[in-house]
Amino acid sequence: MNRGRVLSIAVMTMLGLAALPSSAIGQQRSLKNQLIGTWTLASWEHVLPDGSKVQSYGTDPKGIVAFDAKDRFFLMFTRPDLPKIASNAPATATPEEAKALVGGSIAYFGRYSVNDADRVISLHLEASTFANQLASDQKGTIISLTDNELRYEMIALAGGKISVALKREAWGCGRPRDWNTTVPRTFSPHEL
Repeated sequence: MNRGRVLSIAVMTMLGLAALPSSAIGQQRSLKNQLIGTWTLASWEHVLPDGSKVQSYGTDPKGIVAFDAKDRFFLMFTRPDLPKIASNAPATATPEEAKALVGGSIAYFGRYSVNDADRVISLHLEASTFANQLASDQKGTIISLTDNELRYEMIALAGGKISVALKREAWGCGRPRDWNTTVPRTFSPHEL
């Protein structure tokens, strides 16, 4: 091969690599960028200090977790068989109804951060249906994270370990939603 041909192949290779997205040449996306989106609850289990296991949200739990690109998150988990309140008024639930509702559901929101090196998600709660959680940040260790599944563990306030498995919520043709893109919207003068 002559020198000119080798040089032209080298230049074309370098130009081709420069045109690729940085992730395609070995740079991996941050954990935070991989988390962004909406996830549905697949499983939730609390292993108590004595080794016994509790599924507060049942064997077929319902739930959602959303992480946005501006460090905000929302979480809601619930049993699929929560009782209805006989009076139709939450303020007048019977003690049994209230106990089942509180024990079978949780919702909270706030800000989050991710430590890539330690694989830790820190949740700074601003509000929760279980106010005891507001005393300190909730920290979860990411066990595994793929395009379609997130598994993490955290220490429970009552002791023991909570294991959570989430599936990425698909949109459109089964593709995950890209929360880094903004859908343009126009406002009418009456909305401003």
